[in-house]
Amino acid sequence: MQFLFDEEQLQLQRLVREFALRELLPQYTRWDRSGEFPTALWRRLGDLGLTGARVPAIYGGQEMSAVATGIVAEEVARGDFNLSYGVLLPALCGEVLREHATERVRREWLPPMAAGEAIVGLALTEPGAGSDAKAMRTVARRDGDEYVLSGEKTGVSLTMAAHAFVLFAKTDPAAGARGVSAFMVPADRPGLTRTPLQDMGSRSIQRGTIYLDDVRVPADHLIGRENTGFYQVMQGFDFSRSLIGLMCIGAAAQSLEETMAYVKQREAFGQPLARFEGVSFPLAEHATLLEAARWLCYRGLALKDAGLPHTKEAAMAKYLAPKVSVEAIHECLLLHGHYGYTQDLPIEQRLRDVIGLEIGDGTAQIAKLVVVRELMGREALPY
Repeated sequence: MQFLFDEEQLQLQRLVREFALRELLPQYTRWDRSGEFPTALWRRLGDLGLTGARVPAIYGGQEMSAVATGIVAEEVARGDFNLSYGVLLPALCGEVLREHATERVRREWLPPMAAGEAIVGLALTEPGAGSDAKAMRTVARRDGDEYVLSGEKTGVSLTMAAHAFVLFAKTDPAAGARGVSAFMVPADRPGLTRTPLQDMGSRSIQRGTIYLDDVRVPADHLIGRENTGFYQVMQGFDFSRSLIGLMCIGAAAQSLEETMAYVKQREAFGQPLARFEGVSFPLAEHATLLEAARWLCYRGLALKDAGLPHTKEAAMAKYLAPKVSVEAIHECLLLHGHYGYTQDLPIEQRLRDVIGLEIGDGTAQIAKLVVVRELMGREALPY
């Protein structure tokens, strides 16, 4: 059993951390205040090969292992949690396209995705279909050499910035999850409109709602076979959930480091705060929980690299890592006193941002249901 990164992985970790702290962290709060999308920095990620971590080399990507991609996601999140979506979403959408899209779609979209020039979002959730994704009402009907899509998607990360979406719709509305298909939908198609959401956190990733009014796409923009889209995205979530866990841990670990430096120099009653066990013990507890969650995430990614089942581990990571990260960041905010509650420090923003991924890609309740299914079988599920 190996719990150590090899030298190449350690070098990757050092390089990405140095970049994140030097170029991303100083601007982290800027995008939250302005609501702007950090286009130049997204492209900078592309210049470094980070948006193409999982894209095959023939399409301009790096072909990184799942573990290496996790390292990148964790370290980018130390500098800017929201820019780590520039690792997460290209990796998730890139895998779906690489495995299932037509060659035309791969050649059109994977190279600019890998370069950080094209932004692709994933549109699954609807106003009445979140955790119960099979209840979606967006439909796609075949019309000659095109598909015509109608419906509404919401809670879509990168809605306002994306150039295209991997979008899910029912091609057989009577078949439930077995009637869902996936499509590559360029954002400039006639009939597609977008509206931003006013979120509590992660404002720079510009989540929003997509409306589809008889939007036409070529038939070869179908991703995979008809009525298999639900299973394609579920397999992708087995990967993305571990990445999400590491994104949250990266933000929390950075908050812990900042807080430890603060309590060593801030004095009360004539001595540094770090000497009081009421201060130091909570930091020790949160560091322990974050370390446990970190290795759970990497175990899931290592299993993926080995070609072994990792659904259970990914769901465990998705439940545990955002939870312990939010709790750790909250503690860091409190230990900074009223300064932590101000926008002078990045901690309050990290708290707001990370809370969003207690929801995205599966709530804690859904993650637990997945674990239950993997442990005891479908007969233990309520549906």
